[in-house]
Amino acid sequence: MIKIAPSILSADFSKLGEEIKSLDKCKVDLVHIDVMDGSFVPNISFGIPIIKSIRHLTKIPFDVHLMIEEPARYVKDFVDAGADIITVHFEADRHLDRTVDYIKSLGVKASVALNPATLVDNVKYLIPKLDMILIMSVNPGFGGQKYIEYCDSKIKYVKELADKYNKDLMIEVDGGITKDNIARVVRKGANVIVAGSSVFRGETIEDNIRILREEF
Repeated sequence: MIKIAPSILSADFSKLGEEIKSLDKCKVDLVHIDVMDGSFVPNISFGIPIIKSIRHLTKIPFDVHLMIEEPARYVKDFVDAGADIITVHFEADRHLDRTVDYIKSLGVKASVALNPATLVDNVKYLIPKLDMILIMSVNPGFGGQKYIEYCDSKIKYVKELADKYNKDLMIEVDGGITKDNIARVVRKGANVIVAGSSVFRGETIEDNIRILREEF
């Protein structure tokens, strides 16, 4: 089953509650929440208070993507705020194996993200214990960027490793996903698709999600 995970980084923050309710109505699979610290990535987004404030609006699992330095320091706070999946970056954590174990010990799913130029083999030995790998298909920090084509081969390679070591692994792709490339990304092996601008811009949220779903 292919999951759609709208990224609320592209939502209208002046009516965030309404947008969350629209996602709930569309029965999306995950709500993707990008947390940025202005250090690991050149942007600042939102944090724990925002997640707490919207948690009661939906039962859709919160897919919290920590684009922050030293993420292990804040994992429990985000779990307490309502996260169901915690993603930390390979590039931001010096003790990744320990952090993955810590996330799982808190009763939520553990995920590791890789920036576009980061080799998949850096996390090969973690695959058996991970719930998800996030392949960044743009350089993290901003929405609305164009998909980086060489990420196709990374997705395919992660799928090969998942078939060998962890058939339950979710393979998430984030960045530049549109109706024109979503089918190709799914064919390469992705089964969780993050979409920001493609969901929250242009047509209604409901129409945009329907259009994406019709492509795979």
